[in-house]
Amino acid sequence: MLVVNGPNLNLLGSRDPVQYGTTTLAEIERGIERLADELGAEVNFFQANGEGEIIDRLHACRGEADAVVLNPGAYTHYSYALRDAVEAIGLPVVEVHLSNIHAREEFRRHSVISPAARGAIAGFGAVSYELGLRAALALIATEKR
Repeated sequence: MLVVNGPNLNLLGSRDPVQYGTTTLAEIERGIERLADELGAEVNFFQANGEGEIIDRLHACRGEADAVVLNPGAYTHYSYALRDAVEAIGLPVVEVHLSNIHAREEFRRHSVISPAARGAIAGFGAVSYELGLRAALALIATEKR
């Protein structure tokens, strides 16, 4: 499993705590690791602020990951290049968001990533990642049948 975080998510814990909470990215990753251990999954993490870096990492995960949990950050709303990468890698991708993007500013309410992802989870804070991990593992199990 690969968990990918986009721009500004390295600032979690201090960035707009009203929207994103006070949990840091490192704390979220530790929670995901604990859950992955419980569920018998291996998980790797990647965070970048640059669109190209994220796309390169998605391309590189083919053959090393069975699924991706992706929080594209602000790229959610306009990165067709990232959307195309999600579609091109041929892996199940679960889009996650800490905040409920549908209840935010108008420009944040649309995801260009969602049509290429297998599903999306938003609005549950750090728990969104745990739900995303569970969803991705369920997709993997379903596809292996």
